[in-house]
Amino acid sequence: MGQQEIIQLIRDRKPEGMDQLLLHFGPLMRYIIAPILSDPQDREECLADAAMRAWEQIDRFDAGKGSWTGWLTVLTRNAALNRARRRPEAAGKLTENLASPEPTPEEALLRRERQEALYRALNGLSSRDRALIYRKYFYMQPTEQIARELSTTVRAVEGRLYRLKKHLRKQLGGDGHG
Repeated sequence: MGQQEIIQLIRDRKPEGMDQLLLHFGPLMRYIIAPILSDPQDREECLADAAMRAWEQIDRFDAGKGSWTGWLTVLTRNAALNRARRRPEAAGKLTENLASPEPTPEEALLRRERQEALYRALNGLSSRDRALIYRKYFYMQPTEQIARELSTTVRAVEGRLYRLKKHLRKQLGGDGHG
């Protein structure tokens, strides 16, 4: 069954849409969740949460704005990060007097400008380098996993990431050191 058929089944709220989603995209979703959540039960619950979010938010998917796998990947990653933040050990780190999590209009504008600058800088990288940055910092994959899957050494991956970060800092107006 193809991607478009699965999307349509979900949009039509047909139960086999969920089955097909998990059958065809479950491995990708597990791949995204694994580096973020270490507990196997958390991983499975997160997979169910992410699949449910895809079901509930299918109307937000717009093929004109991005790919299905990109949308599903971001949705899955965010579900995993939210679950990781709710863990009891993370909750103990919170203080009672937290400032409002909502950014001020000025902060929101600065954040959007920084995001756009970062997006432009990332698009200036080769697809190989961009994928490496995404794997490490967006999908939070361990360096060892990246090295293994790219058939290279951990040291080579770390060196490449160091050079890429230095290059991006320079592009974004940082000093390029560190």
